[in-house]
Amino acid sequence: MKKESFEFLLSLLNTPSPSSLETLGQKVWIDYVKNYAHRVEVDAYGNALATLNLEGKPKILVNGHIDEIAFQVQYVDDNGFIYFSPVGGPDPKLSRGRKVNIFHEGKVVPGVIGTLAIHMQEKEGQEKTPKWNELFIDIGASSREEALEHVQVGDLVLYDSEAFCLLNDIWISRGCDDKVGAFVAAEVLRICSEEKISAPCIVAASTIQEENGLYGASMIGYSIHPDIAIVVDVGHATDIPIADKKKFGDIRLGKGPILSHGSVNHPGLVDYLNKLAHKLSLSHQHGIDPRRSGTDADALFIQRGGIPTCSIGIPNRYMHSPVEAFHLKDLETAATWIAAFCKEIKSREEILPSIE
Repeated sequence: MKKESFEFLLSLLNTPSPSSLETLGQKVWIDYVKNYAHRVEVDAYGNALATLNLEGKPKILVNGHIDEIAFQVQYVDDNGFIYFSPVGGPDPKLSRGRKVNIFHEGKVVPGVIGTLAIHMQEKEGQEKTPKWNELFIDIGASSREEALEHVQVGDLVLYDSEAFCLLNDIWISRGCDDKVGAFVAAEVLRICSEEKISAPCIVAASTIQEENGLYGASMIGYSIHPDIAIVVDVGHATDIPIADKKKFGDIRLGKGPILSHGSVNHPGLVDYLNKLAHKLSLSHQHGIDPRRSGTDADALFIQRGGIPTCSIGIPNRYMHSPVEAFHLKDLETAATWIAAFCKEIKSREEILPSIE
């Protein structure tokens, strides 16, 4: 991976972008893509769009969402302890004893999610999953009044963690879902710009609030209405001892991005991408979406009469945890694959079914 690309990836992973407060992450993303785009714009809710070849055809959208799961301050008790609700789908079993950051008026307030010492726990309650309203954040305040000098109801909260590397180019970070997808979208734009691919209009998008309900994708699907949309999100890697492959498929880190089949995934587009990967000898894997994809593709494909759309997944271990895992090679392969698609496709009609 290019040095500049890798530095951008790490900056994106380490920058806070909780769902509904994505501004800092979008600034990092925009600062990178502006070097490769003919136009960069941000809409009313903060979706970031970078366009190459404004008048080109077909118009291809490459989308990844920038927001990450989080928490939100809901109540402060008389002793200054802070209660919160989940934003997106975090796992309450992973929360106790974690360091967190609360984002308040441009400042970061550190805290910890409290836990009862193992010595003080009743044996029968040790394996119980806590309810969200049983969890609290300790910022060291001695009273409600003191706590409210530093936080307020509505502040967003994230786990405090930085990206780091394991063996064999496996990286760990919170928020891989889906900053790695936003990274790939930016890399596709970079590759197409540097290779002077001029025929299609390519729109790279970093969308907001996917974790809350695919909201950003709904907005840009309507406003941009591309001819073709490719959504890059994460997919479950099952190459760990406790994952059931019969239930979730056989997906491995480092073996290539996941091409999704079924439901929202346009069969002509899926077939084209599959053949292109084989033609270019790009390692890739296959997954299924029997009813829905659970990604921004669900919101995009139904816009204004339908947009041929598919979802490409980056294999991800430990999704929606503070220690999500991905392989660098899968990101590079995804960007190369989608950029090659942008170079080869000549019109939307190439992927449409012939029904007589």
